[in-house]
Amino acid sequence: MKFFKRLFVTVIVVMMIGFAIFHFGTKFIADQVMDHVSAELENNGQLEEIKSAVQNDPQLMAFIEEGKNADSSKLPFKTKEQAVRALVKKFNVSEIQELQSKAQSGLTAAEQQSLLNDLQSKLTDEELLALKMIAYKELMGSE
Repeated sequence: MKFFKRLFVTVIVVMMIGFAIFHFGTKFIADQVMDHVSAELENNGQLEEIKSAVQNDPQLMAFIEEGKNADSSKLPFKTKEQAVRALVKKFNVSEIQELQSKAQSGLTAAEQQSLLNDLQSKLTDEELLALKMIAYKELMGSE
């Protein structure tokens, strides 16, 4: 009977450690990805290029403007950091790196549509609306 108690306690402890690693690990990875991408975009001057490209694309701008009047109290995340954490859980690191490399070299209309379809297939409607809201705030410079 002592053996089963020890086994049970060991299993519970291992599960708690695994959960902690998953929870804090995804937060750590998301923070690292966010810092890296932000720094790289700002250092290369690509952030302004991306903003102007999005603002000059009426279809993409209309898609993002759907988040303009979203009620943030009903959305699963409200900040860029929270959004990155959510995306890290839904997309693997290689997909994020591939997206980053495509964004750096410029996206064609077909690639943009493919990206949007991929986002729509992996995210809930609320998560997608939250991303639109964050993107709109970033593009328009409003809080």
